[in-house]
Amino acid sequence: MMLSIFELVSLCLTLYIILQQYYNYYSVEVSSEAEAINEDTCCASCGIAANDDIKLKKCNACHLVKYCGVKCQREHRSKHKRECKKRAAELRDEILFKQPESNHHGECPICCLPLPLDAKKSAMMTCCSKTICNGCDYANSTREIEQNLGQKCPFCRHPTPKNQEETVKNLMRRAEANDPNALRQLGNRRLKEGNHESAVEYWIKAAELGDAGAHYHLHVAYRDGVGVEKDMKKSIYHVEQAAIGGHAEARHNLAYEEYRTGRIERAVKHLTIAANLGLDEALRMLRECYKGGRVTKEDFAAALRAHKAAVDATKSPQREEAEAKW
Repeated sequence: MMLSIFELVSLCLTLYIILQQYYNYYSVEVSSEAEAINEDTCCASCGIAANDDIKLKKCNACHLVKYCGVKCQREHRSKHKRECKKRAAELRDEILFKQPESNHHGECPICCLPLPLDAKKSAMMTCCSKTICNGCDYANSTREIEQNLGQKCPFCRHPTPKNQEETVKNLMRRAEANDPNALRQLGNRRLKEGNHESAVEYWIKAAELGDAGAHYHLHVAYRDGVGVEKDMKKSIYHVEQAAIGGHAEARHNLAYEEYRTGRIERAVKHLTIAANLGLDEALRMLRECYKGGRVTKEDFAAALRAHKAAVDATKSPQREEAEAKW
């Protein structure tokens, strides 16, 4: 069947458009792959390829590009700065908004149940820096009384300190071993004594060892200017580090800050994580957000279930008995 000239021209145009689309698609794909390979094997500034003598190092902030040296990194900074800051913020948020497996107190080393958020329901042993739940501490004390035994640590069996002097001596011994719990506790003692500068020094050492509680104390210190000059940038950094480490109150503070600056979605994320860790105040604020239409029914119901599960996980017959009798 013969085609008219009009039909032939139309068919040719259609084929041309299809071929052009295929060409554009594959050229972009090949170009993207080539760029990715180039960024991974060549210096982003001078373009020199990596070899046995030249080792490329990734940009510490964004991990997107590599450089052969500090000079090239500095020269390329003006071109890379915007993309770098954007990617670095994305990477930071990935870490920041990840749900911690447990709160910053961790588990009781004896019963292996999660420790409650309420610090009054557990105690740190100064001899070994282990935090023991009141249930295990009560059970150990009951056994010692019944068997007429001397008082010892429920975990390491070291004799309990008889006075404050022995307590401080134990803490100092643990601090010399770079124990973050002992360093944080010494900082807390210095704060009560009114020695704010010394308290901050101990907290800084504990924070460097990854202690979330020390990060939280530093957040408050830099926010209020206690022992240090006010520095909101450092305060936000430390409260974020504490939140990443499972500190529920730090999450709550971050949520308040985000809400105050109008970033509601980020505030809700922080509140959800804190509620999932068992923080009652975070759940209360989520309820208010739900009433205001800022949280869906499904998300609030999920937070309720997670909050209940976190609180129930910290309960045991021993702990309930200790709470009733102590």
